[in-house]
Amino acid sequence: METDRQVGASRLASPWVQLVFGVICMAMIANMQYGWTLFVNPIDEKYHWGRAAIQVAFTIFVVTETWLVPVEGYLVDKYGPRPVVVIGGLLCAVAWVLNSVASSLPMLYFAAAVGGVGAGAVYGTCVGNALKWFPNRRGLAAGITAAGFGAGSAATVVPIATMIKQSGYESTFLWFGLGQGLIVFLLGMALYHPPASLLEPAKNALKRAVYNATPKQVLSSPIFWVMYLMFVMMAAGGLMATAQLGPIAKDFGLHDAPVSILGLALPALTFALTIDRVLNGLTRPFFGWISDRIGRENTMCLAFAIEAVGIVALSKYGHSPVAFVILTGIVFFAWGEIYSLFPATCGDTFGPKFAATNAGLLYTAKGTAALLVPFSSVITTMTGSWHAVFMVASGMAALSAFLAIFVLKPMRNAHAQKHSNSSSAVDIQYGHPVKD
Repeated sequence: METDRQVGASRLASPWVQLVFGVICMAMIANMQYGWTLFVNPIDEKYHWGRAAIQVAFTIFVVTETWLVPVEGYLVDKYGPRPVVVIGGLLCAVAWVLNSVASSLPMLYFAAAVGGVGAGAVYGTCVGNALKWFPNRRGLAAGITAAGFGAGSAATVVPIATMIKQSGYESTFLWFGLGQGLIVFLLGMALYHPPASLLEPAKNALKRAVYNATPKQVLSSPIFWVMYLMFVMMAAGGLMATAQLGPIAKDFGLHDAPVSILGLALPALTFALTIDRVLNGLTRPFFGWISDRIGRENTMCLAFAIEAVGIVALSKYGHSPVAFVILTGIVFFAWGEIYSLFPATCGDTFGPKFAATNAGLLYTAKGTAALLVPFSSVITTMTGSWHAVFMVASGMAALSAFLAIFVLKPMRNAHAQKHSNSSSAVDIQYGHPVKD
């Protein structure tokens, strides 16, 4: 890891420069998750493996992306962000090159695992590094960084869809994979771990000693497991929409249906994917910023409730092309903020010293949620529609909203009281002194 003197000597080693580099790296790996739905139908049309079998690759990608993040976070905490992101960028490039030549399901699954490890290394490092560089504005920093992943694919939805139609999905995998991997590699070389001295102003500003929980202490905390359950339930619905939006649009008869909104005319699926990516990115810094002001749990309750209502509305009214575009946008807007709210809440609760590792432990909930994605195809096949899947996803969002206010909030307030200074108690939720 770089010494404080080495970090201070580089003009690139400043919070905002590091944040921008992290955002760009996140944008470059975004297509590995959010662009996947564009490839499902073309792959099935060529090999006829079945959409459920092809979507197993998506699950493998998300599982390997998330479940190894704690290990990658440990490496970041120990050696700094540079080697982890550089290697991650190379693996991401290799994965899409393999996808371009995959002629069997095992090969497709292997490529998904390689891509998952690479994407997880980049994602976990960039979010963890942002939490460390901005100890007093974790919600905003995590939100801006996660926005790169959420909105990063917005600008490439149309080019990817066009290239798939003109040159085939194989060439699209190859050239986009090489380009994205190269950019991550180059920017990864310019990432720095923040100097230890950066935490001192944060301590003084909050007038308290920072509580730094080790990963072992985090795993033994009931607060962690409540957040984990909420994360799983919220991520499951969003990942289902991410992976299945193409098949849903096709089953709704909207795949190529023309939609014109605000003078822009595109096929319904392409329009929805573009809008969804933009809103899925904007929601992360927006709700992260809101949570810095009104509290994490209050923000969670608001966003999760919107998600529950939006999913029900999509199920009922989403067969109209215009409604499909608008309602999927609402669903993604009310879902993407989990990737800023949960890391920020984890950093608030358990401290900055092991932020990358601890946030990585919580991020594995996304991998757990991904195991549920293939069942959405099975349930739809059994019931003949997407209605049951939508209702389950809506119910989980509503339950998460309830848990945020009535379970998580009291637990974190008690935790704040326990670990605060006796002379100046501090509410971890807000970062302000607790009033008796």
